[in-house]
Amino acid sequence: MSTVRVRFAPSPTGFFHIGSARTALFNWLYARHTGGTFILRIEDTDKERNTEEALRVLEDGMHWLGLDWDEGPGVGGPCGPYFQSQRMDVYRTYLQKLVDAGRAYEKDGAFYFKNLGERYQWFDPFRKAEVEKVRVEPTVLNDAVLGRMEKLTDEDFVIFRANGEPIFHFVNVVDDIAMGITHVIRGADHKDNTFKHIELFKAFGAPLPVFAHIPLILKTSGSGKMSKRDQGALIEEYQQRGYLPAAIRNFLCMLGWNPKNNQEVMPIEDIIALFDFPGINKDNARFDEKKLAFFNTEYLRRLPIGSYAFMAAPLLQKAGIINEKTDETYLQTVLALCQEKMRALEDLPGYVGYFFKDDYAEDPKAREKVFKGTPEPLVRLREWRTSLDAFSGEWTDAALEALLQQTAATNGRQTAEYIHITRLAISGSNVGPSFYGLLRVLGRERVLARMERFLAANNG
Repeated sequence: MSTVRVRFAPSPTGFFHIGSARTALFNWLYARHTGGTFILRIEDTDKERNTEEALRVLEDGMHWLGLDWDEGPGVGGPCGPYFQSQRMDVYRTYLQKLVDAGRAYEKDGAFYFKNLGERYQWFDPFRKAEVEKVRVEPTVLNDAVLGRMEKLTDEDFVIFRANGEPIFHFVNVVDDIAMGITHVIRGADHKDNTFKHIELFKAFGAPLPVFAHIPLILKTSGSGKMSKRDQGALIEEYQQRGYLPAAIRNFLCMLGWNPKNNQEVMPIEDIIALFDFPGINKDNARFDEKKLAFFNTEYLRRLPIGSYAFMAAPLLQKAGIINEKTDETYLQTVLALCQEKMRALEDLPGYVGYFFKDDYAEDPKAREKVFKGTPEPLVRLREWRTSLDAFSGEWTDAALEALLQQTAATNGRQTAEYIHITRLAISGSNVGPSFYGLLRVLGRERVLARMERFLAANNG
C-alpha cells in the first residue's frame, strides 16, 4: 500500500471558488492515483467568516464534484481533530518545542521564529527603518512541478500573535507534520510561503514533504488570477445552472494538467490512472467558459436518455413547461431529439417549450431574418402544408425529407426555402433540433394546425 498522504486545507467563507476546487481535485487525483489518503482539513480560525453555512457550501460542493475525503469532517480519522479551531493545544505544544530548542522567542507579547546565523542591522528603504537580518544560506525548494528554486529567509518572522493566535505559516506546518502529510499540492501563489515553511520543518527536525505548486487559474481576459467576483468563478453557480459535475471535474483537470494523449474529454478512471506531477504545467491556465460549455455539452450528449430526463424534468417543471401529467415517453422523445444540441440544462426551458405548449412566443429577430431571406415565404409554407396534408405515409425523418425534396423539385425551389419558414411557423424560432425530427416528434396534427394558424395570422 502507498504511504502517500495529501490534504486540502480550505478556509470556508461561504463560497467554493473554482481555483480551490481545482486544488482539491489535484490532491484527490494524486491520492487516488497512488492509492494514498486524501484529507480534508478546515482552517476555521476566522470566526466571523468561517460559519457552519460556509462549511456546508464547501462540503456540498466537494460532494457534488465527487471529491470524497478519507479523513476529515464527518469521516473522522486517526489525526483529528480536523478543524484548526480545535487544535490550539497541539499548536501550543509545538510552539514550546521551538522555544525549548532555541528556535522561537517572545517579543512584545508575540512569538517569532528564530533564524540561525550572524545578525546585523540593515536599512530597509521600503519600510524606511533599520531591521535585523540574519546571514543564512539560501533556502532550497525542489518543487515537483516548478523545479529547483532558492530564496533567502533572512529575517525572523511571527509565528504567534500577541493575542495568542497562531500564524498561518506555523499552523500549516504543524498540522502537516502531525498528520503525516507526504505531499503538499497547492497553488503557485503559495510558493513564497513555502520557503518559510521549509525552515519550520527543518527546525522541528521533521522530514520535508514533496512540494508541488500548481499553476494559477487566470481570469478569462486581462491579467491576474480569477477571483470570486469574476464570472464563472464559483462552483455553486454551476450547481444552480444545471451543469454536470463530471463535466466541471473533467474541465478542471485540463486547467493546468496535460494527459499527453491528445484527449480532453476522458472518464475519471482514465484521468486517475494517468495523473502525476510530470503532466502538470508550469504556466498558468486561462479560464475559458466557452471551453467549459464544450465539456458540458459533450457530457450531456453522452448521458443515457433516462438519466438526462431525470435531471431535466425538475427544471422544466419549475419553468412551467411540464407537469406531473406530462407523458414520460413523449418527454424522453423530445429530450432525445434536443440532447445533442444542448450546452447546458439551464437552456432547456427556452429550447423545448413549444413541444409542450401551443402558446409559445415568436422571436421577432428570427421572423425578420426568415422573411428577408426567403422568397415568398408564405407561398412556400402553403405549398409545403399542401404536400404534408396530402401525405398518407408514416411520418419518419427519411419519408419527410424525401417528401420535401419532391415538393421543392416540383416548384423549382430549394429545400431551405421551405425549412426556415416552417420552423418559424411551428416553433416561433429559426433554430432548433433536426428539422425532420422536429416534424416527426410534434406529429402530423400539431404541425398542420400550427402551419394553418400561422398562415391565417399572416394573411397567407
